Amino acid sequence: MGLRVILLLSLLCFTEFSSAQNSTYKEAFPDKVTLRLSLQTTSNSFTLRDKITRNKTEFIPNDKSYLGLSILFRFLEVDFGYAPNFLSENKDNGDSKLITFNIRTFFGQYMQTVDIYKQKGFFIRTQELTLPIDDLKTFKIGGTSSYIFNPDFSFRAIGFQNEWQKESVGSFIPSISYYYTKFKLEDPIIENQLEHSFKMAVGPGYYYNWVFEKNYILSAGATGGLGFNLSKSQGKTSLDGLAQLIFRLTGGYNSENFFSGVNINTQLLTHTSAENFVLDDSISFLEFYVGYRFNAPKKWIAKADEISRKFGID
Repeated sequence: MGLRVILLLSLLCFTEFSSAQNSTYKEAFPDKVTLRLSLQTTSNSFTLRDKITRNKTEFIPNDKSYLGLSILFRFLEVDFGYAPNFLSENKDNGDSKLITFNIRTFFGQYMQTVDIYKQKGFFIRTQELTLPIDDLKTFKIGGTSSYIFNPDFSFRAIGFQNEWQKESVGSFIPSISYYYTKFKLEDPIIENQLEHSFKMAVGPGYYYNWVFEKNYILSAGATGGLGFNLSKSQGKTSLDGLAQLIFRLTGGYNSENFFSGVNINTQLLTHTSAENFVLDDSISFLEFYVGYRFNAPKKWIAKADEISRKFGID
């Protein structure tokens, strides 16, 4: 109990110290509620490649486009997603399903993300044929822990848009990523079926926010990493090396109240098994968004201040 109290107080002190550093490079909106509307497409696809024959089998999700509604206040974000049939991308999806859940929180200069992807309905594409397989399922849960070295750099300005980057600045952002994936790919066409996979990678990253004409921002950055993959396939467990690449591109408009823009994010995790098969595990995300900030009720502000003091959440 005593150790938990010490750790909590240390985190609180660190957060308060980081938050107390005023910066002309960015502006936060601690007393505003942000309402955000978006149109987004996201998926988790897989490619199995034979290094010897160079044949490959692709597992491509039957994508859906979503209308999203987000409500943000301080460290809390609530997201709602809906896939309407009137969008052309959704008309031929059949029984396909996609559930995503994403959280990003900040503890001082530490950033933590949590991602969940649950998919049903894929196309299997080989050199000979392309087939829809409605009963293929995958479930992925994981996240990334990062440290933003430059306190003047705002990741929130390109993530949830609850900060405004006022001047151009970049930052070194090393990260550690970890994902567990469960596969249900029971089909006689597919050989070398995977059942479970756990991936972990550590590596450096750099991101830069370029601000021009005060209200416009263009941001780009990438993270590379090396690690390991622990997987189970047909009852056999294997441990292999892993390479990771994350790329992010963002462009948008920001002001005291109104903001809009586009986010593009791609993550690739790739590893080679002992049987000379290479598995590419990629997550793609594309989003168009608009939003507006309102003054928060005084009771919300007082409660948020209380929670921040108690848990050190920024």
